[in-house]
Amino acid sequence: MSSAPQSPRWDVHRLPHARGRAFLVTGGNAGIGYFVAEQLAGTGATVVLGSRDRAKAEAALAAIGARVPDARVRHVPLDLADLASLPASVDALGLDRLDAVVHNAGVALDHPPRRETADGHELMFATNHLGHFALTHYLAPLLTATPGSRIVTTGSFAAKSERLDLDDLQSTHDYQPKRAYARSKLAQMLFALELDRRLRVGGSTTLSVLVHPGGALDSLTPSRPPVHVRTTGERLSRLPLGLVVQGKDAAAWPAVRAVLDPGVRGGEMLSPRAFGLRGTPRVEPLWSHLSDTRTAARLWAASRDLVGADPAFTAPTGSGRTKGSATGVGV
Repeated sequence: MSSAPQSPRWDVHRLPHARGRAFLVTGGNAGIGYFVAEQLAGTGATVVLGSRDRAKAEAALAAIGARVPDARVRHVPLDLADLASLPASVDALGLDRLDAVVHNAGVALDHPPRRETADGHELMFATNHLGHFALTHYLAPLLTATPGSRIVTTGSFAAKSERLDLDDLQSTHDYQPKRAYARSKLAQMLFALELDRRLRVGGSTTLSVLVHPGGALDSLTPSRPPVHVRTTGERLSRLPLGLVVQGKDAAAWPAVRAVLDPGVRGGEMLSPRAFGLRGTPRVEPLWSHLSDTRTAARLWAASRDLVGADPAFTAPTGSGRTKGSATGVGV
């Protein structure tokens, strides 16, 4: 008896070639985002680092260039907390198509006081969720012009035990930094899944995929000077933790697979294989509260009202778009 051919097992160390494709990684200058960018650059693709800090971005470009011969990497200024700046950032990409964006950038505050952006939004909710929501809106023409494009959103294990307060999305009352961070990441995750539902209803070929990186420590992360330097002492002192969590290089694997693996489907969540904390990436069943479509729809409506934009993907018309037209999505 013959059986249907199976897709080859995904190998994080043998990534497929992606020359001719273009990827944007928000926050690609440091942490997990840096390793997402480095690994994608190794496929031959053009990788754009979206970062508000030019000096850190240039350091990341140098580090990637030192490890990936002939890397096609560059930087565009991107400040997700400044909504008015996002159209210019998308225009600065200089692209007429985009194969994937990895919504990775984020901010985590450990202590009060509560901080707001110039738009009056709580900083973590604004950067982690609202900024990516609005950025998706402005990137829609580029993604629509690319059949099979992907929007990869990075969630967090911190969101697993949280629930949104739809009456206080921006933590105006009883502000607790760690809770506010976890809720901002939960908002991102609900957005990713609601986005995929809307893409399917609209008949779009663009996929929205959710990932979470598991547990990632600097002390288990290989050195990438000048972006990250790990001392021998740090490595040895945290070595036992490597049985439970991992470095940020491995934490990048779910996002990289979500971008590159042709077998990935929209609405899936990829996470580390061992208890969602470490190991190679696999598709994980959605956490129960991530399937709450009513809350996700209400969050979408509130986000749309807060940023004044509504990510919408329609079939491209004509022969395609030209550079500089990426801000032309109606709201």
